[in-house]
Amino acid sequence: MIDISSKFETLREARAEARVKMAESTVEAVRKGRVPKGNVLEIARVAAVMAAKKTSELIPFCHPLPVDFVGIDYEMKKNEIAIRSEVRSIWKTGVEMEALTAVSVAALTVYDMLKPLDKGLVIERIVLLEKKGGKSDFQDQFPKPLKTGVLVISDSTFKGKRKDKSGEIIRNRLKEYPIILEEFKILPDDKEIISKEVIRLSDKQKLDIIITTGGTGLGPKDVTPEATKEVLDRIVPGITEVMRSFGQKRTPYAMLSRNLAGVRGKTLIINLPGSSRGAEESMNSLFPGVLHSMKMIRGGGHNSSKNKK
Repeated sequence: MIDISSKFETLREARAEARVKMAESTVEAVRKGRVPKGNVLEIARVAAVMAAKKTSELIPFCHPLPVDFVGIDYEMKKNEIAIRSEVRSIWKTGVEMEALTAVSVAALTVYDMLKPLDKGLVIERIVLLEKKGGKSDFQDQFPKPLKTGVLVISDSTFKGKRKDKSGEIIRNRLKEYPIILEEFKILPDDKEIISKEVIRLSDKQKLDIIITTGGTGLGPKDVTPEATKEVLDRIVPGITEVMRSFGQKRTPYAMLSRNLAGVRGKTLIINLPGSSRGAEESMNSLFPGVLHSMKMIRGGGHNSSKNKK
């Protein structure tokens, strides 16, 4: 079973279809309610809803998930009944298997109820029509790779007394996205040095994104948020709210982080925790969705096409 504990929750949607071929007279019997076993379409609808909710118990590697909605519709044709499902859930993984299971069981129910009337029943074309809400739906594309800088803020790492881990985690995760890492530096916990470096990367180097890691806690030397706040034009509280909310579900210590995020000119600046776990979880919570901010900062707004080259 795949580990999905690092994923974030989004609205997941899926639609599927199954078709049951039958004689024209059988379709007419269903239409007019003349099937001895009862109301075929309503019973199949109930079976489909029950099946969608039980999918993880039927298919070994499907994750249990909270099903928020299951809808079943029918299309009656000359010699077939098309069954279509729609399933929604706010969760970490998709609901395509729930949608497929729903139409499959609905088709089996239709088959079971009609088999005394029609020996030529055929279940065919069980297919996924659409799925939405996964990570790829939030993957913006850009004409050129985004220029990014990573600043590791730590006295002990700067002095060579401790090996950097969080910066390397960030560096490796950035490789998954349309990003070029142009600057990677280790700085001491010095407010003035941090501010000057952020200004240089933003104003002179014209980087699109600056990510810092470290110096966001409650220690006497933790000054990264203060240094960042001094140089920001606008604060973007939603970014840090997402990080803390995501982290709080995994450790109670997430509430102790003082991360800050905002914009200077056309550069997005984000403070990440200094712990390797905190940095990794923060990256999981923010990417790739946070990259959409680049189009907004450049004046593209929410509706600019994600596939525009």
